[in-house]
Amino acid sequence: MKLYIDTSKNEHFSLSLIKNDKEIDSIEVESKYRQCEKLLPEIDKILKKNNLDIKDIKEVEVNDEGEGFSALRIGVVIANALSYALGVPCKAKSGEEIKLENYSFVKPKYKAEPNIG
Repeated sequence: MKLYIDTSKNEHFSLSLIKNDKEIDSIEVESKYRQCEKLLPEIDKILKKNNLDIKDIKEVEVNDEGEGFSALRIGVVIANALSYALGVPCKAKSGEEIKLENYSFVKPKYKAEPNIG
């Protein structure tokens, strides 16, 4: 089972469960600047809805490009953390990933420099 995470927008994020290249379920969650609080509980919900356990995830894919700096970073961090904790591959939607020994991780690609202030 592959878990796909897309937090590329500030207003919402989406999650999909994919088995044998076929989407079996997906959700879109309104999350205006609240991805951090909502992402993990929603992952748990979609897994339970489909009678799956976190250990059923064999791959994590994440959209690594988008408009929202913090939202994108949250999705990529969660994808990398799940990948590491479960010992499964983490892949970027763009196809780019960084390999380090036996572990691969995704680096976000921001549309612009951070605007803090």
